[in-house]
Amino acid sequence: MDGKPRLLDQVREQIRLKHYSIRTEQVYCEWVKRFIRFHHYQHPGEMGAAEVEAFLSDLAVRKNVSASTQNQALAALLFLYKQVLKLDLPWLGEVVRAKKPSRLPVVLTITEVQGILAQLEGDIWLVANLLYGSGMRLMEVLRLRVKDVDFNRGEIVVRDGKGMKDRVTVLPRSLVAPLKQHFAVVRARHAAELEAGRGDVYMPFALERKYPKAPWEWCWQYVFPATGLSVDPRSGKTRRHHIDEKRVQRGFKAAIKRAGIVKLATPHTLRHSFATHLLDSGQDIRTVQELLGHSDVKTTMIYTHVLNRGGLAVLSPLDRM
Repeated sequence: MDGKPRLLDQVREQIRLKHYSIRTEQVYCEWVKRFIRFHHYQHPGEMGAAEVEAFLSDLAVRKNVSASTQNQALAALLFLYKQVLKLDLPWLGEVVRAKKPSRLPVVLTITEVQGILAQLEGDIWLVANLLYGSGMRLMEVLRLRVKDVDFNRGEIVVRDGKGMKDRVTVLPRSLVAPLKQHFAVVRARHAAELEAGRGDVYMPFALERKYPKAPWEWCWQYVFPATGLSVDPRSGKTRRHHIDEKRVQRGFKAAIKRAGIVKLATPHTLRHSFATHLLDSGQDIRTVQELLGHSDVKTTMIYTHVLNRGGLAVLSPLDRM
């Protein structure tokens, strides 16, 4: 034994050095394990393009996974070879990437959004309103800290969004009062936890070492804390995290059913609806791009296609009769 860490431990170490999320860590490690098992526990350093191609082909042909799942697996393996094994990849160009199908996003009408929101209550109602009212992604809402909601300026600062970028989006005026009431409840609970000797929260990017008292401060608390305590899988500490996204997803699915809506909508559909309804009202596409955090305006342009009604706004000849 030379004391060298196991391969998966090396993967985790590199992921944490780059400040990737715990979900990315879990997903990448799972794909690396599946890749090694597929090739009968052969070390990845002894494999190359042919083995990666065989694994990805098996996913597509035998497992019938989607293009996004296949590309996720490829991303995990490229991270393994480039960042962990530090191997040159002359064969990278030989690996065929699955092409994502070009599909328009599901968008709800304003009436449908109102119908769904009317079926929700409590924290989930507030989360759903923020999704539609600000265009944030679900995890961006759930990871919000108290300090990032600015009532005076009417804005929300999204920290470490997709691509690890910060951005500013709108805080709907209609949510100011409900959010302030929610903050009062959360702050009272936090004060009670401090009295009980708890009340600390997870700090990103090792800020806990730089600011040792920060985890207990009110400004760093989650806007949507979980109802119970949980164990941090990285540090092993027991504390209160944000609410689980699955709780929001289940609540949203039930609300769609109660509202009688047949579209295949998810909480993320509210973000699509936010963008589409802004453009429909005449908002500039560059502004919508910034609010959504898109790097390229081409990504935002997809919502202009959604706005074209009735087959690219063409009047059917049947309607001319």
